[in-house]
Amino acid sequence: MYRDQPERIRALVEEDRVHRDLYLSEELFALEQEHFFARTWQFLGHASQVPHAGDYVAQDIAGRPLVMVRQADGGIRVLANRCAHKGTRLVSDACGNTGKFFRCPYHAWTYRLDGSPLAIPIKAGYEGTRLTQCESGQGMSALANVAVYRDFVFVRLSDEGPGFDDYFGEVLGAIDNMVDRSPQGRLTFAGGVLRNVVHCNWKMYLENINDTVHPLSTHESATKAAQALWAGHSPDEPKPMAMEQILPFGAGYDFFDQMGARVLPHGHSVLGTRFSIHSNYAQVPEYEAAMRAAHGDQRATEVLQRSPQNAVLFPSLAVKGSPQAIRVIRPLAADRTLVEAWAFRAEGAPELLFERSMSYNRLVFSPMSVVAHDDVHLFESIQQGLHAPGNEWVSLHRGHRSGEFDDAAAQDTNGTNELLMRNQFRAWAEFMTLRMGEPA
Repeated sequence: MYRDQPERIRALVEEDRVHRDLYLSEELFALEQEHFFARTWQFLGHASQVPHAGDYVAQDIAGRPLVMVRQADGGIRVLANRCAHKGTRLVSDACGNTGKFFRCPYHAWTYRLDGSPLAIPIKAGYEGTRLTQCESGQGMSALANVAVYRDFVFVRLSDEGPGFDDYFGEVLGAIDNMVDRSPQGRLTFAGGVLRNVVHCNWKMYLENINDTVHPLSTHESATKAAQALWAGHSPDEPKPMAMEQILPFGAGYDFFDQMGARVLPHGHSVLGTRFSIHSNYAQVPEYEAAMRAAHGDQRATEVLQRSPQNAVLFPSLAVKGSPQAIRVIRPLAADRTLVEAWAFRAEGAPELLFERSMSYNRLVFSPMSVVAHDDVHLFESIQQGLHAPGNEWVSLHRGHRSGEFDDAAAQDTNGTNELLMRNQFRAWAEFMTLRMGEPA
């Protein structure tokens, strides 16, 4: 129905609405794996996950098993996680240390950390064969398109698509803002990861990251409970961390509208360009002094005064500078999405910052949190409701203006405008139908 039909795919994304097949079609999901996710830059992992030579992280990207491994010289390589012999996955654990080489559990073929072949049992049996001239004799395949930006590791699976800097552009400033919250300019993954498999299409989750209208109704029970617990306290009274983080979810529509947003090429965006629910966390004077000493007054002020709600590095990563937390979107099927929530320790910063990150992840992103269960219920309800007869379209009309994408440059807008979502779907159509040699 859609394969080799770029016009039909583009027709699914109109200026102010999208067709439900984007969420429901297994065929489209297969094409996404083949084209969209392969042509765009995907977040794989963080360098702090592999601090020592031989440390690895195994991760599937768009259905392809990969392994990120620290080299003896300190570099990072990303290899196909398969033996060149029969295709066995060389590592089965999500992370670990492989020592000085990879060893296949099936026939004991071994490979150096850079993927090159090391040894083969019964080597004499291959004399006079074509092994050394074909792919199986070359070792583990290494990805050609790997970028490490301030310890964030991204990959592009396809030879088609834009370069790293051209693809991300201005939105990389969101990573800079988070990393520079460390006086040492270094982050470390800490505290483990919260994983949640949601029975919905990945686009629903990504849309919701930029949806500021839903908190008032979707999270009403959580915010009303927090407001009741805090009733009677002076507005100037220091709040417990949980209250500090949950109460802003109940801010009115005007608050969310006025926080501002910015849309960027290729589906990226920053929500909360003026302020956000994270803007009024209690100050830590000794930390601010350390930041000014490390980065200078101007840069420290830029970093500390800017706390966007969410920055989306489309399509796989959502970043919160304060608290230092990220969400990673891992699509599994048309109706299943794995969401990972990670917290960072900002090296050289007070432990309070890490505690905020961990607290926020538990309160908002944990499958058992007082917030996430509301979202998950609605995501799965949408996935089911879209099968209903009649209306086959999903509305993205709020704030729409005809010709809003005539200028491909970045745009600033209000915080409740669905322009951020329309921007994501425009990029989806762009990369789903990209042809070799066309500009992205």
